[in-house]
Amino acid sequence: MATRPIGPEDHDRIADAIRAAETKTDGEIYCVVAHASDGYFFPAAFLATVAMLVVSLAVAYGLEAWWLSIRLPHFVLAQLLALASVLVLLWALPGLRIHLVPRRLRYQAAHANAVKQFLARNVHRTTARTGVLIFVSIAERYAEVVVDAGIDAKVGQHVWDGVVRDLTAHAGDDRLADGFVKAIESVGVVLAEHFPVSAGDSNELDDHLVEI
Repeated sequence: MATRPIGPEDHDRIADAIRAAETKTDGEIYCVVAHASDGYFFPAAFLATVAMLVVSLAVAYGLEAWWLSIRLPHFVLAQLLALASVLVLLWALPGLRIHLVPRRLRYQAAHANAVKQFLARNVHRTTARTGVLIFVSIAERYAEVVVDAGIDAKVGQHVWDGVVRDLTAHAGDDRLADGFVKAIESVGVVLAEHFPVSAGDSNELDDHLVEI
Protein backbone atom coordinates (compact mmCIF):
# COMPACT_ATOMS: atom_id res chain seq x y z
CA MET A 1 0.00 0.00 0.00
CA ALA A 2 1.04 3.64 0.15
CA THR A 3 4.56 4.60 1.13
CA ARG A 4 4.55 8.27 0.09
CA PRO A 5 3.69 10.52 3.05
CA ILE A 6 0.48 12.52 2.96
CA GLY A 7 1.62 16.13 2.84
CA PRO A 8 -0.08 19.36 3.94
CA GLU A 9 -1.50 19.96 0.45
CA ASP A 10 -3.04 16.48 0.48
CA HIS A 11 -4.58 17.18 3.88
CA ASP A 12 -6.10 20.37 2.49
CA ARG A 13 -7.50 18.53 -0.54
CA ILE A 14 -9.09 15.89 1.66
CA ALA A 15 -10.59 18.50 3.99
CA ASP A 16 -12.00 20.40 1.01
CA ALA A 17 -13.50 17.17 -0.37
CA ILE A 18 -15.20 16.45 2.97
CA ARG A 19 -16.65 19.96 3.16
CA ALA A 20 -17.88 19.79 -0.43
CA ALA A 21 -19.54 16.42 0.09
CA GLU A 22 -21.23 17.50 3.30
CA THR A 23 -22.85 20.55 1.67
CA LYS A 24 -25.27 18.14 -0.03
CA THR A 25 -26.12 15.85 2.89
CA ASP A 26 -26.97 15.68 6.57
CA GLY A 27 -24.42 12.89 6.84
CA GLU A 28 -20.99 13.35 8.41
CA ILE A 29 -17.75 12.00 6.92
CA TYR A 30 -14.62 11.38 8.99
CA CYS A 31 -11.28 10.08 7.71
CA VAL A 32 -8.51 8.28 9.61
CA VAL A 33 -5.27 6.78 8.33
CA ALA A 34 -3.20 4.60 10.68
CA HIS A 35 0.42 3.80 9.91
CA ALA A 36 -0.11 0.47 11.71
CA SER A 37 -2.91 -0.98 13.84
CA ASP A 38 -0.73 -3.06 16.18
CA GLY A 39 2.88 -3.57 17.19
CA TYR A 40 2.59 -7.36 16.60
CA PHE A 41 5.47 -8.23 18.93
CA PHE A 42 3.66 -10.95 20.86
CA PRO A 43 1.92 -12.64 17.88
CA ALA A 44 5.20 -12.61 15.93
CA ALA A 45 7.15 -13.91 18.94
CA PHE A 46 4.64 -16.71 19.46
CA LEU A 47 4.76 -17.85 15.84
CA ALA A 48 8.55 -17.58 15.76
CA THR A 49 8.77 -19.68 18.94
CA VAL A 50 6.51 -22.36 17.50
CA ALA A 51 8.59 -22.42 14.29
CA MET A 52 11.80 -22.71 16.31
CA LEU A 53 10.41 -25.65 18.30
CA VAL A 54 9.39 -27.43 15.08
CA VAL A 55 12.86 -26.88 13.64
CA SER A 56 14.42 -28.12 16.88
CA LEU A 57 12.35 -31.29 16.70
CA ALA A 58 13.44 -31.86 13.11
CA VAL A 59 17.09 -31.32 14.09
CA ALA A 60 16.76 -33.77 16.98
CA TYR A 61 15.37 -36.47 14.67
CA GLY A 62 18.10 -35.71 12.13
CA LEU A 63 20.87 -36.09 14.71
CA GLU A 64 19.43 -39.40 15.81
CA ALA A 65 19.15 -40.62 12.22
CA TRP A 66 22.80 -39.73 11.60
CA TRP A 67 23.92 -41.46 14.80
CA LEU A 68 25.02 -38.20 16.31
CA SER A 69 24.48 -37.25 19.90
CA ILE A 70 24.41 -34.01 21.83
CA ARG A 71 23.99 -33.60 25.54
CA LEU A 72 20.48 -32.55 26.55
CA PRO A 73 21.63 -29.46 28.52
CA HIS A 74 23.60 -28.27 25.50
CA PHE A 75 20.62 -28.84 23.20
CA VAL A 76 18.28 -26.90 25.52
CA LEU A 77 20.85 -24.11 25.84
CA ALA A 78 21.07 -23.86 22.07
CA GLN A 79 17.27 -23.58 21.90
CA LEU A 80 17.22 -20.83 24.51
CA LEU A 81 19.95 -18.90 22.72
CA ALA A 82 18.10 -19.23 19.43
CA LEU A 83 14.88 -18.02 21.04
CA ALA A 84 16.62 -15.07 22.69
CA SER A 85 18.19 -14.12 19.35
CA VAL A 86 14.80 -14.21 17.64
CA LEU A 87 13.17 -12.06 20.34
CA VAL A 88 15.98 -9.50 20.20
CA LEU A 89 15.67 -9.38 16.41
CA LEU A 90 11.90 -8.81 16.62
CA TRP A 91 12.41 -6.10 19.22
CA ALA A 92 15.10 -4.34 17.19
CA LEU A 93 13.30 -4.59 13.82
CA PRO A 94 9.61 -3.72 14.32
CA GLY A 95 8.99 -3.79 10.58
CA LEU A 96 9.83 -7.48 10.49
CA ARG A 97 7.08 -8.50 12.91
CA ILE A 98 4.08 -7.99 10.65
CA HIS A 99 5.54 -10.35 8.03
CA LEU A 100 5.42 -13.19 10.56
CA VAL A 101 1.74 -12.65 11.34
CA PRO A 102 -0.98 -14.31 9.22
CA ARG A 103 -3.08 -11.98 7.08
CA ARG A 104 -6.23 -12.93 8.98
CA LEU A 105 -4.75 -11.66 12.25
CA ARG A 106 -3.50 -8.48 10.59
CA TYR A 107 -6.97 -7.79 9.20
CA GLN A 108 -8.56 -8.50 12.58
CA ALA A 109 -6.25 -5.97 14.23
CA ALA A 110 -6.98 -3.37 11.55
CA HIS A 111 -10.75 -3.93 11.78
CA ALA A 112 -10.61 -3.62 15.57
CA ASN A 113 -8.73 -0.35 15.16
CA ALA A 114 -11.33 0.93 12.68
CA VAL A 115 -14.13 0.24 15.16
CA LYS A 116 -12.07 1.82 17.94
CA GLN A 117 -11.57 4.98 15.88
CA PHE A 118 -15.25 5.07 14.94
CA LEU A 119 -16.15 5.18 18.64
CA ALA A 120 -13.22 7.28 19.88
CA ARG A 121 -13.82 10.01 17.28
CA ASN A 122 -17.55 10.14 18.16
CA VAL A 123 -18.61 9.25 14.63
CA HIS A 124 -21.41 7.25 16.26
CA ARG A 125 -22.79 10.27 18.11
CA THR A 126 -24.22 12.37 15.29
CA THR A 127 -27.81 13.52 15.80
CA ALA A 128 -29.32 11.43 13.00
CA ARG A 129 -26.84 8.55 13.36
CA THR A 130 -25.47 9.30 9.90
CA GLY A 131 -21.74 9.26 10.53
CA VAL A 132 -19.31 7.53 8.17
CA LEU A 133 -15.70 6.64 8.91
CA ILE A 134 -13.30 6.07 6.02
CA PHE A 135 -10.38 4.16 7.52
CA VAL A 136 -7.04 2.97 6.14
CA SER A 137 -4.30 1.06 7.96
CA ILE A 138 -1.18 1.22 5.81
CA ALA A 139 0.98 -1.53 7.32
CA GLU A 140 -1.84 -4.08 7.05
CA ARG A 141 -2.85 -2.92 3.56
CA TYR A 142 -6.38 -2.63 4.88
CA ALA A 143 -9.24 -0.22 4.26
CA GLU A 144 -12.77 -0.13 5.62
CA VAL A 145 -15.86 2.07 5.59
CA VAL A 146 -17.66 2.01 8.95
CA VAL A 147 -21.17 3.47 9.00
CA ASP A 148 -23.61 4.28 11.75
CA ALA A 149 -26.99 2.61 12.27
CA GLY A 150 -29.01 5.25 10.43
CA ILE A 151 -27.06 4.64 7.22
CA ASP A 152 -26.69 0.90 7.60
CA ALA A 153 -30.48 0.54 7.57
CA LYS A 154 -30.71 2.09 4.08
CA VAL A 155 -27.46 1.28 2.25
CA GLY A 156 -26.21 -2.22 1.48
CA GLN A 157 -22.70 -3.41 2.30
CA HIS A 158 -21.90 -3.92 -1.38
CA VAL A 159 -21.89 -0.14 -1.83
CA TRP A 160 -19.16 0.31 0.77
CA ASP A 161 -17.25 -2.67 -0.62
CA GLY A 162 -17.03 -0.81 -3.92
CA VAL A 163 -15.70 2.30 -2.20
CA VAL A 164 -13.07 0.19 -0.43
CA ARG A 165 -11.98 -1.45 -3.69
CA ASP A 166 -11.40 1.93 -5.31
CA LEU A 167 -9.59 3.23 -2.24
CA THR A 168 -7.24 0.26 -2.00
CA ALA A 169 -6.56 0.42 -5.74
CA HIS A 170 -5.45 4.04 -5.41
CA ALA A 171 -3.38 3.19 -2.34
CA GLY A 172 -1.73 0.32 -4.20
CA ASP A 173 -0.63 2.83 -6.85
CA ASP A 174 0.87 5.02 -4.09
CA ARG A 175 -1.95 7.57 -4.49
CA LEU A 176 -3.56 7.30 -1.07
CA ALA A 177 -4.59 10.96 -0.92
CA ASP A 178 -6.32 10.63 -4.31
CA GLY A 179 -7.99 7.50 -3.00
CA PHE A 180 -9.36 9.35 0.01
CA VAL A 181 -10.69 12.17 -2.15
CA LYS A 182 -12.42 9.69 -4.49
CA ALA A 183 -13.82 7.72 -1.55
CA ILE A 184 -15.18 10.90 0.04
CA GLU A 185 -16.84 11.89 -3.21
CA SER A 186 -18.40 8.42 -3.59
CA VAL A 187 -19.62 8.37 0.00
CA GLY A 188 -20.97 11.91 -0.41
CA VAL A 189 -23.06 10.86 -3.42
CA VAL A 190 -24.58 7.96 -1.47
CA LEU A 191 -25.32 10.13 1.55
CA ALA A 192 -26.84 12.89 -0.58
CA GLU A 193 -29.18 10.36 -2.17
CA HIS A 194 -30.45 8.90 1.09
CA PHE A 195 -29.87 11.81 3.48
CA PRO A 196 -30.12 15.09 1.52
CA VAL A 197 -29.17 18.27 3.33
CA SER A 198 -31.96 19.82 5.38
CA ALA A 199 -32.54 23.28 6.76
CA GLY A 200 -30.59 23.89 9.93
CA ASP A 201 -28.05 21.15 9.28
CA SER A 202 -24.90 21.68 11.34
CA ASN A 203 -21.38 20.34 11.02
CA GLU A 204 -20.95 17.85 13.88
CA LEU A 205 -17.50 16.40 13.10
CA ASP A 206 -14.17 17.92 12.13
CA ASP A 207 -13.52 18.05 8.40
CA HIS A 208 -9.99 16.72 8.14
CA LEU A 209 -7.88 13.59 7.84
CA VAL A 210 -6.49 12.24 11.10
CA GLU A 211 -3.13 10.42 10.99
CA ILE A 212 -2.28 8.06 13.82
